[in-house]
Amino acid sequence: MGCILKGGGGLYNRLTVGAVVLAAGQGSRLGYLPKSLIEVGNIPLIRRQLIALSGAGIDQVVVVLGHYGDQIRPVIEEFPITIVDLPEESWSSQSNSVREGVNALHGKLDAVLVVPSDMPLLGGQDYIDLIGAFKTRGEGISMVRPVVCQQPGNPVVFDYSIVDLSNELNDPMCRSWWEQHPRECLSWHTDNSRYIVDLDTAEDVAEVQKRLGKRLRMPSNKEAPSGVA
Repeated sequence: MGCILKGGGGLYNRLTVGAVVLAAGQGSRLGYLPKSLIEVGNIPLIRRQLIALSGAGIDQVVVVLGHYGDQIRPVIEEFPITIVDLPEESWSSQSNSVREGVNALHGKLDAVLVVPSDMPLLGGQDYIDLIGAFKTRGEGISMVRPVVCQQPGNPVVFDYSIVDLSNELNDPMCRSWWEQHPRECLSWHTDNSRYIVDLDTAEDVAEVQKRLGKRLRMPSNKEAPSGVA
């Protein structure tokens, strides 16, 4: 049987998938630093994500930058991706990050993945498995999210056809969309805890270091707000 994502004899037709990688945050709970530049095995998280997405056969990737954009851009600009620089007034809005990232996708797409850049354990197979769940989601389902032991995880994947960039109150970039459209949403239950591991706090970093048996290399916080160490 051929690869489920790349066609060639599989059970389902191949999907054309775009990914929006969110890397605009300030990292305030982790001491004001660019979380996507935390290194695992000497590789920044953002590069690990891009390599994994490529390995999963994702067709287009957009990376959204905001805070620390000048530090992150040199690490990723060699990849065949689109980079979106948010205006400063939008840096604090995740929905704006997603909206601008989706707007930068082009051509005919079937689905969009929204990928936080601070998830250190996700690999290509995790994306393949999630897209597989989306492909078999059933009629009327527009959005799929992994759920591990009742805890919602990431990434989220949604049908590109539901995107309406002209209607901010009713689009999948809003967090409330999931609650507003329960019949169109599927909680994909899995025991894969990699979908719920991110790096928001020092405790998260310590837990991942323990799990991996290696230290994570932290980037500098040279752009921290005045008065923040």
